[in-house]
Amino acid sequence: MYKQGYIEVSGGKVWYEKFEKNTKGTPVIILHGGPGSSCYSLQGLKALEEDRTVILYDQLGCGRSDRPTDPSLWRLERFVEELGQIRRALDLDEIHILGHSWGTTLAAAYCLTKPSGVKSVIFSSPCLSAPLWEQDQRRNLKKLPTEIQDTIIRCEKNGTTDSKEYLEANEKFNSEFVCRLDPYPEYLKQGSHFKNPEVYNIMWGPSEFTVLGNLKEFDCTTQLKELTCPTLYTCGRFDEATPETTEFYSSQTPGSKFHVFEHSAHMPYVEEPEEYMRVMSEFLKSVDSI
Repeated sequence: MYKQGYIEVSGGKVWYEKFEKNTKGTPVIILHGGPGSSCYSLQGLKALEEDRTVILYDQLGCGRSDRPTDPSLWRLERFVEELGQIRRALDLDEIHILGHSWGTTLAAAYCLTKPSGVKSVIFSSPCLSAPLWEQDQRRNLKKLPTEIQDTIIRCEKNGTTDSKEYLEANEKFNSEFVCRLDPYPEYLKQGSHFKNPEVYNIMWGPSEFTVLGNLKEFDCTTQLKELTCPTLYTCGRFDEATPETTEFYSSQTPGSKFHVFEHSAHMPYVEEPEEYMRVMSEFLKSVDSI
């Protein structure tokens, strides 16, 4: 069974879709990346409905959700509140949470409020510390040709991150550390209009490499030991969310599991979809069987 609709949250309405082929397993809710992206690229995760209900939604401000113009809405605490409102509206007493990229920031912040009924959490290509993420991107940048590094650093310094040369240099970075598929999937290009750069700029900043937005100080690494539900950390071998940092996060969470997708960067659900689905499905089923 398939259902889609809108849920009233703080600031407007968010669009969601629910896949219910098999309702035996505990439902899983997917938190997309960004901030200001959408669940568009994560459509493949609906295949998890073989074992459980799957809920995807576009966070407020992007995708098919409302796009209010109040900049005060773009802060982590409101997105945490939004997730709780969605759970209540859909009667999700027990859930698994699967967050990807910025979705892991949201997942961690939500779980650290100690909500009831969270059976497990998956941190897929996690960003759980803005300072660590920034350090990792600086290291990743040094793996690229010198002229690419110089262009990105110069454009950041000059405030010209919307220039053609910056965008071309950034594409080179993305082809190494975001999605290594060549050619880049056409359907992902077609989903670019679902993004809202304003949300990203306010929360993160104009560039991936230097955090200037209101997430600048975000770092929950010292609290990861408080996560008591089964936890899985994953990333790609060539991920922006580096294996070293992702494994460090895992080491801070007692009893957590860690997995690297050997042929992926930041989008293993696109780059290695079958392997990604296998790992996610096996972990969720193992938790449900406890």
